Amino acid sequence: NEPIKAVADGTVIFSSWTEDTGNVIGVQHQGNIISFYKHNAVLLKKQGDFVKAGDVIAIIGNTGRLSSGPHLHFEMWYKGNAVNPEKFVSF
Repeated sequence: NEPIKAVADGTVIFSSWTEDTGNVIGVQHQGNIISFYKHNAVLLKKQGDFVKAGDVIAIIGNTGRLSSGPHLHFEMWYKGNAVNPEKFVSF
């Protein structure tokens, strides 16, 4: 039941179920950056919601056909291309 938090301020552009990655939430940030959080047990925000950095947006889970146990699949995209999140976020 670990909370998933938004990495930066932004607007939720996707909050739904996909067969492969289960419950997915996507957040559009400034500078053409989008963050995706996949395999969530529960989605706490809906499309159109504004979130602040650190807001809880989902609960970690094990959903979707491609899941291999409870975990967070995190992605960042810049101008439509996947990028290394460590270039944008301090972990």
